[in-house]
Amino acid sequence: MFWSMNPVRIPTLFFLLYFAVLLQDHSLCSSYPTPLNCTDTTRLCTSFLAFKAQPNQTLSVIQSMFDVLPEDVTVEGNGQDYVFIRKNCSCASGLKKYITNTTFTIKSNHGRVYDIVMEAYDGLALLPNTTRMARNGAVVSLRLFCACSSGLWNYLMSYVMRDGDTIESLASRFGVSMDSIESVNGIENPGNVTVGALYYIPLNSVPGDPYPLKTDISPAPTPAPSYTLSNFSDNAESPKRHPPYIWIVGSLGIILVLILVGIVGYACFRWLKCFSRSRSSHSKDPSGKVSHKFHILGKSSFCCASGRYICCSSADWKQANRESSDNQSAIPKAIENNVFDVDKPVVFSCEEIVSSTDSFSDSSLLGHGTYGSVYYGVLRDQEVAIKRMTATKTKEFMAEMKVLCKVHHANLVELIGYAASEDELFLIYEYAQKGPLKSHLHDPLNKGHTPLSWIMRLQIALDAARGLEYIHEHTKTHYVHRDIKTSNILLDGSFRAKISDFGLAKLVGKTNEGEATVTKVVGTYGYLAPEYLSNGLATTKSDVYAYGVVLFELITGKEAIIRTEGTTMKNPERRSLASIMLTVLRNAPDPMNMASLKDQVDPSMMDLYPHDCLFKVAMLAKQCVDEDSILRPDMKQVVISLSQILLSSIEWEATLAGNSQVFSGLVQGR
Repeated sequence: MFWSMNPVRIPTLFFLLYFAVLLQDHSLCSSYPTPLNCTDTTRLCTSFLAFKAQPNQTLSVIQSMFDVLPEDVTVEGNGQDYVFIRKNCSCASGLKKYITNTTFTIKSNHGRVYDIVMEAYDGLALLPNTTRMARNGAVVSLRLFCACSSGLWNYLMSYVMRDGDTIESLASRFGVSMDSIESVNGIENPGNVTVGALYYIPLNSVPGDPYPLKTDISPAPTPAPSYTLSNFSDNAESPKRHPPYIWIVGSLGIILVLILVGIVGYACFRWLKCFSRSRSSHSKDPSGKVSHKFHILGKSSFCCASGRYICCSSADWKQANRESSDNQSAIPKAIENNVFDVDKPVVFSCEEIVSSTDSFSDSSLLGHGTYGSVYYGVLRDQEVAIKRMTATKTKEFMAEMKVLCKVHHANLVELIGYAASEDELFLIYEYAQKGPLKSHLHDPLNKGHTPLSWIMRLQIALDAARGLEYIHEHTKTHYVHRDIKTSNILLDGSFRAKISDFGLAKLVGKTNEGEATVTKVVGTYGYLAPEYLSNGLATTKSDVYAYGVVLFELITGKEAIIRTEGTTMKNPERRSLASIMLTVLRNAPDPMNMASLKDQVDPSMMDLYPHDCLFKVAMLAKQCVDEDSILRPDMKQVVISLSQILLSSIEWEATLAGNSQVFSGLVQGR
């Protein structure tokens, strides 16, 4: 009976059973924290985690550890070296526990993974206690303790008790009453708290002060020794004679020369060693020709070969290509001239890719992208999404590599690595647990999703806007995405949005009118700007147009192209959502005359939204899809407008006092 169940669900059942046993084992030790129970699996809120930063844990390290933006980190102003991390918190379905997800990169080859993670997060992390040994560079998926308030307070903060902490000291420190802390944590005896146990602190405001971005938390530098003439005098009271100044300078010079000679010698040694290894690693087919089964792309200081893999600089790659000119190269020739002079992603073998996707089974298929199919996999202990492309899609493969190797933002999907064979190319991305926004908007119930609340829709819109603003304005070279649509906006486990699919992205150059590039028209109908359709002029404003259509989809729950029945069943009429909404907004010029607009609002929101805020979003979308690209706002203006609308919506939601089914707590972005 058990084994006749859906095989896809069996690993999930095993995980739930294991997690339950894990929690039971932990409950035997009163000092080990367990997640807070919850019932509403649709609940999403903002929580905080109090983290005592170590001297070597700078802002960038903290961001990486907790997967947050700089503005999500505040610092305690009383010199205790605590930082407060803002994270979305949700009720994990199946577990019925409040948790939030993150990843941690191991920086050591010594010790157990469990011990390293527990020490790094200082009691805030939840990870199965395994004996797996650490491997430098391995990425570990883990969960963090968080909690959502019942409505009496705005936030709950996870805090691990330390020596000297008492309920009274915490109440004074965070400006709350002792009764509040005792009530949240079910404490009967305030004098009997456990060091190392996790408690939740109720808060009504964001804790701490803005993080000092220019000065990471680190120990004060030791002042350099000050030398005066007396240091080098022949004073008899001095414990020893100091060498003359000229000898110190001379000794330093000799040491520097020796270091330089050593570096040059080591470089020559490595080059000769790698050269000999690369020649010996070439395999031959029965005809005696040299063949490479798999090549790693990228820029490297040396050419290092190992087994079936070879990694070379561009010059070495060309030399290798000349040596194997009689054989079909494993990687299309268009790639050989491209060198990634930025952070290099991880390289995976084809065997790893095939194994992680169960040989690309149907059960692993997530969907079909613009230029390939996307599969779910677990590579080196990390959940990933793998895009599988044919070798003919080299241009799109290179476009995504070039963009995602250079841009890194919380609202852009992260490229983890890549792989290639003679016939196929693979791109490995971070896995977005909730899938594309499209599946949550268009007939969500039939796709197994709960309809999105108004606050969640606004947060998703703001996240996507921030991602677009980043590639339009804040990267060293500016990009136009050219394919913004709801299927290319992915949602992580906390419903935070990430823009994906950069296969059509273009670098935009300067013109007299601003930034633009002329190219062939590609993308998805319903999202294409008029000027882009007519003359192929791709600008940041054409992305703004597509984003305006996404805003209309968030409001209406309808697709970008709407099919309506025509005069006969064989001739359905196709109309763009943008044209329909522009007509509606002409008939609803102000928030007091919204009858026609309300008819278009997604009925799954059941009229549970602030009408004035929805009207403002509709008018913002109208500006984004203006026929004249000059009149469209840029994404920076869109981010500012949406931030203000979200703040007003949060204030509206707070008036519901948690009684509404769409109450989701104060979300990030405030």
